[in-house]
Amino acid sequence: MKYGEESLFFFVTEQVGLNIKSKDEIMTTPLTDLQTGNGSGAMKAMVERIARALVDQPEAVSVSEISSTNSLIVELKVAKEDLGKVIGKQGRTAGAMRTIVSAVAAKNRKHTVLEIIE
Repeated sequence: MKYGEESLFFFVTEQVGLNIKSKDEIMTTPLTDLQTGNGSGAMKAMVERIARALVDQPEAVSVSEISSTNSLIVELKVAKEDLGKVIGKQGRTAGAMRTIVSAVAAKNRKHTVLEIIE
């Protein structure tokens, strides 16, 4: 990991309630610490919490879920001025959020997609 990506990882894990302070803890912290339950509502809350921490207008953050038997679509809407902050340079912030969503979804055995909507 590059320094910037590592910092983002630690920031995001802190925002979702994990207390990871070193690289060694990254691989040893179980995903169950996210307390995701069955994935219903927990994924939405996690994405909303991360997005609100990144933007200047947290009150404009809106997250909705579209669920089917085997998949879940999480739609994230932010203020137009904050869209760049959620996407990040070359899409790195959005990619990091999608990686976290995918990791949690794998635990729940449900294909999950994060869509960022203008």
